[in-house]
This record gives sequence, C-alpha cells and structure tokens, in this order.
Amino acid sequence: MPEIWIQPDTLDDENRRFAQAPLRQPVFLNSVPKSGSHLLRNILRMFVPVEQQYTADFIQWPNMQQHRGAFSADRPMLSWGHLLMADASVIETAGTRRILLYRDPYDWVIARARFFISEQFSGNVGHLRSGELSVDELLTMMIFGLPGKAPSLNAIYELNAAAWLGTKVFPVKYEDVVANIGRLDDDKADSFFASLFEACGIERPDDWRERVRIGSDKAQSGTARDQLTGVTVEFPASLGDRHRALVDYNAPGLRALLGYA
Repeated sequence: MPEIWIQPDTLDDENRRFAQAPLRQPVFLNSVPKSGSHLLRNILRMFVPVEQQYTADFIQWPNMQQHRGAFSADRPMLSWGHLLMADASVIETAGTRRILLYRDPYDWVIARARFFISEQFSGNVGHLRSGELSVDELLTMMIFGLPGKAPSLNAIYELNAAAWLGTKVFPVKYEDVVANIGRLDDDKADSFFASLFEACGIERPDDWRERVRIGSDKAQSGTARDQLTGVTVEFPASLGDRHRALVDYNAPGLRALLGYA
C-alpha cells in the first residue's frame, strides 16, 4: 500500500482536558480516500477516551485481518479506515456502528490530484511530480486511473461508498461536515452533530462545540489541503465542464446516488 507521511498531532493531550464517557459499542469510520477522513476522525477523537481509540493503522482491505480486534464488542474501540465492501468486511464490522464518509466526486478529483503530487504521499506515482503533465492531464488520470498503479474514480467509489449504501451505515457528506463546522452556533449544526453523535453512540456533552473546534483545527491534520507541501501545480477551485462530463462518463449515476444531483 502507498505510504502517507503525517505530522503528529496533539489531540490526545487535548482530549484529556475533557471528561470522557466510554464507548459502549465499537465505531468504525469508513471513508472514500481524500474525503475528509482525518477531519471527521479528529473531531470524534475529542469525544472518545484515548484508550478506546484504535491507532494501530488505517484499516483497509489488505490489512483488515490484522486489525480485526478493532471491531471487538468485548473491547469497544473507535477505529477508522478505507474499507471495501465485501463479504468479509461486512461480517467483520457487523457489530460496529458504521459511519460512511464521502465527498462530491467532482471535488474529489482535484483533492486526489493535489495529494498525489504532494510530499505527504509516497507510492508508485512519483513520476506525476515531474512537471511534464498538464493540469488537465493530471485531472483526467485521477478520473480514469493509472493501469497497474491507481484505480479509477468509479472503482474507488463503487466499493468504498456506493456498495456500502446497500448495508447498515450512517452516511456523512464531507461538505456537510465542513458547512456545520463553520456555523457551530446555528440550529442546523446542532441538529447535524446531534445526529452524528447518536449514530456513533456518543452522548453529546455540553461542551461539544469547543471539542469540535479543537478537533477540526486544520493544524491538527497532516493531510489537510493547507498542510500539504511540495505542490507546485495550480489546480482550479472547481472542476470544469469537460472533466465533469468525464466523471459522469466514468461513473454514471454515482453523484445522484450519493445525493449530489
């Protein structure tokens, strides 16, 4: 699997400043890669005792069997990863509260391209940093993938998001997380986070807003856009019409299924 360099955070120390109620049931934060995985994880880490946070690894299909203990009902833990929907993963996580995080595929294309050419990502795609590829070419490769090196958008979303919607999950849009962080004193944010915490089996404390602010601090996330280094390409703020059409061609019906169209 590709290696991701992440700067250590201080959230364990921040967590211990607050009274923490123990989890009564394991929680698994599943997500499409580059959909705000660290953001949601860091927020929820502020509501779970450090001792109940499974920090051994991001759980994925290749290493799932090594981390089955994260889903144990006898020792409830908060764990996270990018886990494909398959018979084994559904069975192993059957006793957990499953949270499914994803983002608009249009925006995901840009986020994936930016991350691939950053110094935080180390895999078999280092040649993409050569400067010989145009922005349009990089974005196209993020949609259709690189044979033998990186899967297509459709392949990733199919088993990391779409298929999970046919199981017992609580879906969360990255855009909703960001929007409600920005309006924490609003009734909409109150309702959003109340539903999220209920889905996780977390009793919402009175100081929940302060905890969310701490957990959502970009400085605590090594993979947040502002923390990426070595990115010399200027990507567009939003995907253009041509590449939107390519996304729709590569994954027809996906955005409608996810609630974006």
